[in-house]
Amino acid sequence: MHTLPTPSQPERNDTPSALVLGARGAVGRSVVAELRSLGVDVTAAGRTAPDPQGLAIDLRAPSGFAALREAAPRFDVVINATGIEDPRLLSATPDTILVDISATAAYLDECTAAFARPDSGAHGPHGLVLGVGIAPGLSTLLVEALDSTPGDEIDVAIMLGGGEAHGPAAVEWTACLAGKPLYLPGDADSHPGGSAPVLNFQDSLQVAEPRGTRRYLRADFPDQLLVGAPRQMLVRSWLATDSRLSTAALGLVGRFPALRSLVSRAPHLGSTGWRITARNRRTGQTLRADGDGQSRTTGVLTAHAGLAAAKHQLRGAATTAQLMSLAEVDGLAGLRIAAPSTAPKSAAPETTATLNA
Repeated sequence: MHTLPTPSQPERNDTPSALVLGARGAVGRSVVAELRSLGVDVTAAGRTAPDPQGLAIDLRAPSGFAALREAAPRFDVVINATGIEDPRLLSATPDTILVDISATAAYLDECTAAFARPDSGAHGPHGLVLGVGIAPGLSTLLVEALDSTPGDEIDVAIMLGGGEAHGPAAVEWTACLAGKPLYLPGDADSHPGGSAPVLNFQDSLQVAEPRGTRRYLRADFPDQLLVGAPRQMLVRSWLATDSRLSTAALGLVGRFPALRSLVSRAPHLGSTGWRITARNRRTGQTLRADGDGQSRTTGVLTAHAGLAAAKHQLRGAATTAQLMSLAEVDGLAGLRIAAPSTAPKSAAPETTATLNA
C-alpha cells in the first residue's frame, strides 16, 4: 500500500484546458459536457476524433501512447475516461495533471507507486488524481466526513440502479470481480476460517432500509486503499442493485465465477437511481448521498475534481476528498447529501445493520 500525500494547492485564476480521453463513452461525454458548461477549454479524444476539434488517440493501438505523450503537455489536465487501466498512462502524460476514473484498487496502488518514484516528475505528470466519480470519489468524501478515529470500522453500502445501461468497460469490471480476492481487505485475518482471503460477492451485509431489508455483497471498491489504510481504519465496501433479483444473481456469480459471462447478458432490471451510505460501526453515525444516473453523475464529479486539481495547480497525488468537500458536491448532477444521522451500533457480515438508508 502506497500512501497518498496531502497535496499543496496554490490558486490560479485563468481558465484551464483539459483533454478528455474516452470522450465518446457515457462517462466521457458527461465529463466533456460539464467542463464546457464551466467554461473550460476542452479537447475531446477517442479512438477516432469525436468532433472536428477533437483528437484521435487510441490507447488500444501501439501508437496511442505516443500520440498521448505528444498531446498531453499542451493541457493543464488530462482525464482518462476510457476504462483502460495501464500504468504507462503516467509516462504518457508529462508535465500535466492526470485524473483517472478507475475503481480498481490494485491498479490505483500501482499508479501511486509509479508516481512516487524519484524520477517520475521528469517523465510523468506533476499531479495525479485517483478515486473520482461515485465510488470511489463521492464514497471517499462520505467516509472522510464521518467522525472517526484510528481503529474504527466503516461500512460503505453502494446501491446502483439496475435499470441503467452501462458501457462495456463498466460491465467487464464488475464481471471480473466475481470470485477474486479483495486487493486490500484489511480484515483478512478475522475472516471466518482464519487467514482465508476475502472474495468478491461472497460475504453479505443485510441493511435495514425504509422499504425493507436489502442484501449487499462485499465488493472490491478502493476506499480501503484511498482512505481506510492511510487513516488506520477498516473500510468495507458493499454492492447491491435496486433489483433484489439482480443482486441475488450477482451473489450466485460470486459463488460460481464460471458464470461471470452472465453479467454482460443480464437484463436491465430496476431504475437509474443510486444511493451511497457510509456508517461508522463504533458510533453509528451515518451519512448518505443519492441521485439519478450513475454515468452522468460520475462524469460531473470527475469534471469538478479535474477542474479543482487544475485550479490548485496540483503537485502530488490526491483523492477527491483532498480536493473538494461534501458541501461543494451537494447538488451537482442533482445528487443529494442527507443530514447526518445515528444508527444502532452493530454491523457484521451476515447480520442486519440499520444504516438509515
